[in-house]
Amino acid sequence: MSEARTILVAGTASHVGKSTVAAGLCRLLADRGVDVAPYKAQNMSNNARAVADPDGSTGEIGVSQYVQAHAARVPATTDHNPVLLKPRGDGESQLVLQGEAVAHYSAGEYYADHWDDALTAARESHARLAAEHDVIVAEGAGSIAEPNLRDRDLANVETARFSNADILLVADIERGGVFASLVGTIELMPEDLREQVVGAVVTKFRGDRSLLDPGIAEFEDRTGVSILGVLPYDDPGLPEEDSVSLPPVGERAVHGDDGVPDEQSVTVGVPRLPRASNMTDLEPLAREPGVRVAYLPLDAALDDADAVVLPGTKNTVDDLRALREAGFGATLAAFDGPVVGLCGGYQLLGERITNAGVESTDDLDTLAGFGLLPVETRFEADKRVEPVTREVRGVGPLSGATGTVTGYEIHMGKTRLTGDAKRPFPGDEGREPDGAATDRVLGTYLHGLFENPTAREAFVAAVFAAVDRDRPSGDGSATGTAPGGIDAAADRAAALLDESVDLSPFDP
Repeated sequence: MSEARTILVAGTASHVGKSTVAAGLCRLLADRGVDVAPYKAQNMSNNARAVADPDGSTGEIGVSQYVQAHAARVPATTDHNPVLLKPRGDGESQLVLQGEAVAHYSAGEYYADHWDDALTAARESHARLAAEHDVIVAEGAGSIAEPNLRDRDLANVETARFSNADILLVADIERGGVFASLVGTIELMPEDLREQVVGAVVTKFRGDRSLLDPGIAEFEDRTGVSILGVLPYDDPGLPEEDSVSLPPVGERAVHGDDGVPDEQSVTVGVPRLPRASNMTDLEPLAREPGVRVAYLPLDAALDDADAVVLPGTKNTVDDLRALREAGFGATLAAFDGPVVGLCGGYQLLGERITNAGVESTDDLDTLAGFGLLPVETRFEADKRVEPVTREVRGVGPLSGATGTVTGYEIHMGKTRLTGDAKRPFPGDEGREPDGAATDRVLGTYLHGLFENPTAREAFVAAVFAAVDRDRPSGDGSATGTAPGGIDAAADRAAALLDESVDLSPFDP
């Protein structure tokens, strides 16, 4: 048995609120003086963060564990998410073990040839955390009751077993059927794990709490498991773990309804790339008063957009092809507002990509980019993963930004200038300059750019100025996803649990 106590926040399904409950638990326990750490044995997400380990190495973990580490008030490390699968399309995912990218595998290859390595990494990371902390809040993945996955369920079944975890079930009432989901989950769970269930939480409830009482009573009588609380429907503002909340490719959705009339607002258009990654980069903009972030089909016109942001992508080459097939190149060339490219989006804005076959199964060498920036990207097998702090030079769409910005880089490929361009992030202390900019177009490898108030404020001001529109008063810094914003969101998640859930089963 581990030295530390492990609480496994397991779900009846995906997207039921596990991440919110886990982050809230981390913050509540930390504020009560408990030495707590987050953990997720296996995550599948293209929303990742670069973190630094105590030994000085760097690696990447899922964004939820990065957020939960902030909630627990501990530095994020690769042990918090030892196995990360990053889908790249065509049934393949990049396997990242304890922060380091291994290779791309199909699901069959992963389970047949690399499952044991993943299980070993998960056990090792948990053991290190258990030796250093009093409590581990582990987040499960999807449902804990999938008979077809039971023998290879690392995030749920294996974690519960090797950590002897207390299991907290989380079920979402928003779509109905919550009691059937809970009963069915308990019935289908491996028999040896049912005794480890200490309670359940119902999330996303709207209305009169007392209306649930008959259902709760019957559920508890039938299963012997207590409903520890019912969380009201609320969004504490935590970054999204994956792209479930985004529209499917080919559909349009707008985030950022804040009460500001449309005629006083601006719209940032974001093409919904088939292999989009790190879409949390856009969340701070959507929280700014008067800013709408519209996720657009690839063939959509940009008539309603006042600015464009090209997001990161897990496969720049294939997404560039998809954009060209949809006619986006011509659409972007005709657009005359501010444009920002982040990581893969930066590569797309360049003149060309060379050695493109590194990212594609085709025997490619050179692929033309959109040509809005005088840069060229050459792909190489090495991957750069690093948290960074940079001086910012207020140029192009970031005109007026000053001081330093923090963020992280996770990318393959090196980009060099092929002509005259301004450098938004000049080199320092031996570091190469990053990014390129013209008067209205900017590209950078810096994920998390808009989490920095100076960069976010400058960009939003540039967008309002481009359409000659007054900006609404106030800003979204209190609810953005910068470290301060994460803390505020973690506090709100903790308050939700503190007010609505009986946490006595988890008292130290």
